Amino acid sequence: MVFSSTVFLFLFLPITLIIYYNPIWKGRKFRNIFLLIASLLFYAYGEPVFIFFMLFSIGINYFLGIKVAGEKHRKVYVAIAYIYNLFVLFIFKYLTFTLNNINLLLHQDEIALNILLPIGISFFTFQMLSYVLDVYKEPKTVQKNILNVALYVSLFPQLIAGPIVRYKTVADELTNRKENMKDFVSGVYRFVYGLGKKVLISNYVGLIVDNIFYSFESTSISVCTAWIGAIAYTLQIYFDFSGYSDMAIGLGKMFGFHFNENFNYPYIAKSITDFWRRWHISLSTWFRDYVYIPLGGSRVSNIRHIFNLFVVWLFTGIWHGANWTFLVWGLYYFVFILLEKKTTFLKKIGKFSYLYTLLIVIIAWVIFRADNMSIAIQYIGSMFGIGAVSFIDSTAIDYIRLTGFLLPIGILLSTPILKILWNKIKNNNIKTILKSIGTLLIFIFSLLSCISATYNPFIYFNF
Repeated sequence: MVFSSTVFLFLFLPITLIIYYNPIWKGRKFRNIFLLIASLLFYAYGEPVFIFFMLFSIGINYFLGIKVAGEKHRKVYVAIAYIYNLFVLFIFKYLTFTLNNINLLLHQDEIALNILLPIGISFFTFQMLSYVLDVYKEPKTVQKNILNVALYVSLFPQLIAGPIVRYKTVADELTNRKENMKDFVSGVYRFVYGLGKKVLISNYVGLIVDNIFYSFESTSISVCTAWIGAIAYTLQIYFDFSGYSDMAIGLGKMFGFHFNENFNYPYIAKSITDFWRRWHISLSTWFRDYVYIPLGGSRVSNIRHIFNLFVVWLFTGIWHGANWTFLVWGLYYFVFILLEKKTTFLKKIGKFSYLYTLLIVIIAWVIFRADNMSIAIQYIGSMFGIGAVSFIDSTAIDYIRLTGFLLPIGILLSTPILKILWNKIKNNNIKTILKSIGTLLIFIFSLLSCISATYNPFIYFNF
């Protein structure tokens, strides 16, 4: 079930809110148990078999959390938590890929394994692991009630595509949150904005991306067409994932939870380091706190620091999926992070740092989007005239004519320009009226799009 589906918008969410806020049973215990059941049903709608696997993993990590909070063999149980959770990820996401590459090296036939990937496994596995690790750091935060651990992991707003909610962020709110009308209304606004990002921008530019990338696999394209496809995907993945994060944060507020922000206008970054402080913040901070810092961070020798960065970006690439494109994508960022940290490169390019960052990011998204490295290299070549049929052709002109308004709007909304202009309005009455009308229009057009659209993928469901 996706947030932009009619089933969710017209059935699941209204029923869940009505029962959750019923005037008869208002206790925390009832609301938590009901929200847990609703979350499990939400996941079971798309993954009925894997709901049992998720519950099993919750039980394992709950047990390990209890043991880690104890006084004996704490490091042993932390090691077991790492081994179990990473082993689970390896079996489901990387086993087939690993075996096929081994067989390729040995010149043997590929193994036909049919291992289905549970939706959101990377997100909820990282959350379970962070629970054990947070308890290890602060034993007093251990959760003795397994239902609360299950609710933390399976909470439907962030279950299948993040953001990665750290246990310490919501530990107190599991039992002591205070739902209120202000948060609820704020959550509704945030959800609508995210819905608009997804269905009014991401879905439409996604069609452009698919058409261009699929056509590229069978025929050559012009330089302009290649750039249109690359820019469109840069916008698609941002509005897809940030839109989902907005909806998750908004839904969390409706039920009294406060999730951390996951995006902060990443496309205005002036360095790759800055970009990753703004993009998928919950993932980058997870690797920083649970991998980079435990390895020693930057407070080590120069060689060890480079090794630590390499490990983090290798894992970042691998986390996204079992394909050489993701691994190369992660190491690609490692190279530029290393360049920025160990040289004076950024100072030398000065005011061109923004253009440099944007160029590196757009090329990175081509690698991320391509089915394999061969296609990625050829596509990037086309962007710079290598193998392209021409600089511009009729296809590019058609895309410019048909999307002449959409791409500029997407580019504008990926920057804080409108936010800055909004903050310049001092009259609160005018702001309230404009906000209400704007949100209503976004909601209406989003609903119409959800009802009529057949193209409605969520990119990060794959991870």
